[in-house]
Amino acid sequence: MKALIIGATGATGKDLVSQLLEDAEFTEVHVFVRKPVQNSHHKLNVHLIDFEKTETWKNLVKGDVAFSCLGTTLKDAGSKEAQYRVDHDYQLDFAKAAKENGVEDYILVSSYGADPNSKIFYSRMKGELETNVKNLHFEKITILKPGMLERRNSKRTGEVLGSRILKFANKIGLFESQKPLPTCILAKAMINAAKIKSNGYSSIKLGNIFAFAEKTDH
Repeated sequence: MKALIIGATGATGKDLVSQLLEDAEFTEVHVFVRKPVQNSHHKLNVHLIDFEKTETWKNLVKGDVAFSCLGTTLKDAGSKEAQYRVDHDYQLDFAKAAKENGVEDYILVSSYGADPNSKIFYSRMKGELETNVKNLHFEKITILKPGMLERRNSKRTGEVLGSRILKFANKIGLFESQKPLPTCILAKAMINAAKIKSNGYSSIKLGNIFAFAEKTDH
């Protein structure tokens, strides 16, 4: 299979690329990034692009499965408008290009609580993205909805503290369905989703992602 990825330089994306490169079922891995990546592999193809100039790269989005795990934080983006541009618009542009070029399988990382009608900006943004990507009518689309992610070597103080608190709560039997999700497990679940031979829309929520990552029968 030929895999296409946006968000390859993020924590989830790095784990996804690493696992895809080691997976014999994937013969080509194409990443669409704004900056060079420090990785070299005979299956890896790096496309340096400007997301603002869709016309210059959209014809390259051709393959068997597209993975979308792009994202930023409000702090890094600098404003809600800038974050929406990255988390919604760039991902939707990529999805549109994939659809136009005949990609049949689309896998999107969204978020727990995503809802286009939410009063919470982040949840509403993710919900709008889900709706708009689903409306492109891919032959097969899988949307994963993780909660708090556990990133290796994370420098996000609030995230690290939140993960520790949640893990402690899990140990005493609280919020067991919302335990932190390591990005390597999320990546594995995405790959398993790509290997399933089916059509239509599937949603994998929170705790179910752990079980889905363990699936071996496709």
